[in-house]
Amino acid sequence: MRRDEAESPRGRIALVQGLETGALAPSPRLDRHLSSCLECRACEPVCPSLVAVGSIMDQARARRTQALPAWRRWARRTWLRALGSGSFMRIAQVLAGVYVGTGLERAARRLGLHRLPRLNAYARLAAGLHRPPRRDPQPQEAGMVALFEGCVSAVTQPQTLAAAVLVLTRLGIEVARPNGQGCCGAMLRHNGFPDQADTLLQNNADVLAGRPLVGVASACVAELRTHPALAQAQELCAYLDAAPWPTGLALTPLAAEVLVHEPCSHRNLLGGNAAVYRLLARIPGLRVQPLPDNALCCGAAGTYLLQHPQTAAALLAPKLDHLARLRPRFLVTTNPGCALHLAAGLREAGLSIEVCHPVELIARQMPVARF
Repeated sequence: MRRDEAESPRGRIALVQGLETGALAPSPRLDRHLSSCLECRACEPVCPSLVAVGSIMDQARARRTQALPAWRRWARRTWLRALGSGSFMRIAQVLAGVYVGTGLERAARRLGLHRLPRLNAYARLAAGLHRPPRRDPQPQEAGMVALFEGCVSAVTQPQTLAAAVLVLTRLGIEVARPNGQGCCGAMLRHNGFPDQADTLLQNNADVLAGRPLVGVASACVAELRTHPALAQAQELCAYLDAAPWPTGLALTPLAAEVLVHEPCSHRNLLGGNAAVYRLLARIPGLRVQPLPDNALCCGAAGTYLLQHPQTAAALLAPKLDHLARLRPRFLVTTNPGCALHLAAGLREAGLSIEVCHPVELIARQMPVARF
């Protein structure tokens, strides 16, 4: 990979500064350098000056978005709102079933359409959405802890939500699933629409503030924490790790290998993944190891895998190489976007490795429970 200072955090900050001062004029080349940032935030924890690069990039993208023609702003905002809509994703799931189940996917490959990066990126995710539906527990308003479901979890990871409810309940924790919650706003914020993101975040604060809050998606939890009323939101594995477990509640042994993928949002914004390892260590016989090169982004990065599919695929490739070499039975991750991206890569590589959330393994090994 060629070394380009403009593709480094320091270089991008200099470009943003140049735009702000007028020393640089907007150009397609400059735009490419700024839009290619993953916002993985890996640069922030190692920066001696603790520069908030993610915030700088969000502000720069907001200014660039405002400079677009009105129709382009509307089109981009509509696309992002669709990706964050449960109703749209349910329609997408039905279409995915048609795409995969009727042979259209095979036909598209025979025609070579999979070589078109943008089209193939959507097709890969569509195949990941094609899965048998699960009966999801109905929303409940009462409970000791509120479960954040966000915008599309009911479609992309219903089994994770159901597992979260099961495990929390078995620990004697009553779970509330309040109506009215929705998208955390992260996709809009990272794509140049901070005002719309703030509106969504405030809606969640209105619905969820005032009680303990847990979430299954690390990136969403990180976004929720930016609101003062939701600053105590916790990632589910960290909450379960710290919670008291009933005496005598022993998990059923599972003789299997599991690799832990550590999403950038979890590593760099939530303080690390140590709780995931401790939680999985409760399962007797389970051999748990980190996925090699966890410090490197898998390429999903929110909407990045759709906007920059070739770079996303290049970032995913080394992880697939590790998985092909190690051949674990399970790969766990706490980010649904990363899960879809990794699962698509594994499917295309012909690797039969199940991708799931850590809490799903815990739920499966609960005595008498079958998940």
